[in-house]
Amino acid sequence: MIYWVLSVVTATVAYLFGSLSSMTIASIYVFKRNIRRLSRSSGAWLSDFKRIYGVKGFVKLIIVEIVRDIIPLLIGGFLFNLKEQAPVGFALAGLCLVLGRLYPLFNGMRGSHATICLIMAALTVNISAGIVVLVVSVAATWFSKYLSLGAILGAAALVAVSVLVVDNDLAAKLCMLTSALVCFKHIPAALRIFNGKELKISFAEDLTYKLDAKF
Repeated sequence: MIYWVLSVVTATVAYLFGSLSSMTIASIYVFKRNIRRLSRSSGAWLSDFKRIYGVKGFVKLIIVEIVRDIIPLLIGGFLFNLKEQAPVGFALAGLCLVLGRLYPLFNGMRGSHATICLIMAALTVNISAGIVVLVVSVAATWFSKYLSLGAILGAAALVAVSVLVVDNDLAAKLCMLTSALVCFKHIPAALRIFNGKELKISFAEDLTYKLDAKF
């Protein structure tokens, strides 16, 4: 009975935290400006955000995402540690956190990339697994310029490292389920990449805004 209670509490808290928009939180408490208006698409939004807020702005937004993600993960780990099953708590919280990110309750089930959630969940379950997922996700995104590809390859990496380094069988299965969820959500993006229709993000300095009339 106690496992069901721990599972329900962990899953609910993690899903609700995942459903919270980090852009909304950052808009209210960090930037004091509605940065959600920039979210036209992944590529366009990142380019506009970089132009306006620069590298420091990205760091602030990532910190907001990390804090939002780490709280439910720590809660899940703490609760399941009462039964000496912390890895299972981290993995379950990670699954529901990613679920909330991909299908947020507060945004009509229309979510976005869950790469940071995936990385944070992997890091809490097993530090080595998390590092592998981090490196693969960042490298894939950097070299391909596709956020979706970074998420997909990061999820694939989590499957591999879950088999190899995660000792707890249930935690490993939950990690693999999380990976499957991410890959399923990104099937349309994968098809767009294959057809050359997915927007790329740009890491180059964009100076075209200087030609705008308002400047």
